[in-house]
Amino acid sequence: MALTPSKINTFTFLKLPSAWWCGVRLKYIDERKAVTSVKHKWVNQNPFKSMFWAVQGMAAELSTGALVMNEIQKSGKKISMLVANNKATFTKKATGRISFTCEDGPLIADAIRKTVETGEGQTCWMKSVGINADGVEVSTFHFEWTVKVKE
Repeated sequence: MALTPSKINTFTFLKLPSAWWCGVRLKYIDERKAVTSVKHKWVNQNPFKSMFWAVQGMAAELSTGALVMNEIQKSGKKISMLVANNKATFTKKATGRISFTCEDGPLIADAIRKTVETGEGQTCWMKSVGINADGVEVSTFHFEWTVKVKE
């Protein structure tokens, strides 16, 4: 059974409450891409009246991590997943609703296929781009995911 935004958002509430309380929600997922959304509000702002960078990071990470979780579930195997590295670039103040899109589903599908075939850990860099309601890019995050079949 495929993962849905509702299932991931319930998971977020139960396992990642800080992201849930900050308003991070998965809006869309398929085999190729995932889209998350978070709205700037008092609880997730910085002293400069824009969205705190870490809240943007949670939304960006969820857009990549949901794709990883989806591919792991499709594999039918027990596979560990962990972020090994990340980097981010901020280009505009994040105010209003910010949507993060990751279109790297095929990359993580390939990494999971390789770890299942070889039993060796694999790494995969995935990118998530955050845009505001005007379509202006506010930040870009890159996450290096590691996946490995559990023994």
